[in-house]
Amino acid sequence: MSRKCIINIFSSYNNILITATDQTGAETIAKCTGGQVVGAKKGSDKGSQFAAIRVAERIAELIQEKGFSQAVVRYRGQGGNKSPNTGPGAQQAVRSLTRAGIQIQRIEDCTPRPHDGTKRKGGRRGRRV
Repeated sequence: MSRKCIINIFSSYNNILITATDQTGAETIAKCTGGQVVGAKKGSDKGSQFAAIRVAERIAELIQEKGFSQAVVRYRGQGGNKSPNTGPGAQQAVRSLTRAGIQIQRIEDCTPRPHDGTKRKGGRRGRRV
């Protein structure tokens, strides 16, 4: 019998964080970030597609060691009134998980959407350079 877990992907333009939890979401099974696989000195590379592929491969290894083979993927971006879309690494991370042998049951977008909350940064006439 195969066990199912939840994989949470947070993807921004600066970094990517992937956390695997059990089905309740209470216990963390494994976690990895872009800085762990690319290196601390490479600032903008931590959020790249290359880093997302490496992080997803490492998470897949850690999950399979613990006996999990099925997953529900929940990805999110920065959201709110900042950027409505996810970073460049979210789709690549999902593809890498499937290539690594994880069966994906469902993919959910959990990016927070603004519903007329706070005002966006920049003032009335926007940012002047």
